[in-house]
Amino acid sequence: MRKINIMDLFAGVGGLSYGFSVLKEFHIVAANEIEKDIAAAYSLNHQSVKMINADIKDLTPKSLQKIIGHTPIDFIVGGPPCQSYSTLGKRRLDDRANLFMQYKRVLSFIQPRGFVFENVVGLLSMDKGRLFKRIQTEFAQLGYVLKYQVLDAVDYGVPQHRERVFLVGFKGENLFEYPQPTHGPGRLPYVTLADALGDLPVLKSGQTQLQYGAKPNNDFLRFVRKNDTTVLTEHTAPHNGAHLIKIMEALKDGQSKDDLPDALKPNSGYGNTYAKLWWRKPATTITRNFACPSSSRCIHPRDSRAMSIREGARLQSFPDDYQFYGSNGMKRLEIGNAVPPLLSLAIAKEVLKAIKR
Repeated sequence: MRKINIMDLFAGVGGLSYGFSVLKEFHIVAANEIEKDIAAAYSLNHQSVKMINADIKDLTPKSLQKIIGHTPIDFIVGGPPCQSYSTLGKRRLDDRANLFMQYKRVLSFIQPRGFVFENVVGLLSMDKGRLFKRIQTEFAQLGYVLKYQVLDAVDYGVPQHRERVFLVGFKGENLFEYPQPTHGPGRLPYVTLADALGDLPVLKSGQTQLQYGAKPNNDFLRFVRKNDTTVLTEHTAPHNGAHLIKIMEALKDGQSKDDLPDALKPNSGYGNTYAKLWWRKPATTITRNFACPSSSRCIHPRDSRAMSIREGARLQSFPDDYQFYGSNGMKRLEIGNAVPPLLSLAIAKEVLKAIKR
């Protein structure tokens, strides 16, 4: 039996591809990503995949055939950019909000057996729910039977609360079942920051460390370090000014700017800005701003500093040998916009079961 061929649209750095790439039954044939640096990062980690670094609007049957020949695509995965749908953003029905129609257009000429469409939970309430209903209608018109569900990455061993909606379609009968949570009350304990970052050496603002501080002592660390990574990369604490350092050092575990003495309290910012994470809890949802304490709750609770790129990648469950590309800001964007690899693995396993059924 030949492998199940996958194509990843709006591929980003490859978080959603990850789960399909590590299961031997799947073969990722091609991926599409418009941003040059992000496409380069994807290719660093998925070297056998044909990367189509182009606007999805320019993807046609002819151009795809030039790249992959007559290789059939059995399954498509991907999620359009989510900024238009995010409850943290301006939530407007702009061109990006309608990129799902490009996803549909590619589905229409490839005609795969099924697909996984991923996005932020804010999509469900966009335009009072009408936009998501339209997406379902458009995809159903192609003959797909649809299911959708909101999943929180923390329930699947990711050290972060991160809710996303997964819309799954199959031609004919849809036998896909959403993965059952593995972590939480009555199951394995949630993975905390202490679990996920405890082996990394202590850093102060502006410092770099290239050696691990301890051996892996839990399942999560054994996963991210499974390829016997010996040299620590991307573990540099951003350099901050003296006043911000004072703010971060004054905060206790889980505290925010409202807990600061008046002399240090910032004059602006939302309730979750200038805020520490909890050492013995999972992180809140991280974004591309995970190294900017004035933008989100992201201060390291043990070291009282901004997060390193490696720590952001860990909170998304990227293995330590996963590579990012471009400026530090670009690397944080690649991490902050990704589907957590452990969540993608849970989805990929269920896709495989559904196909076998």
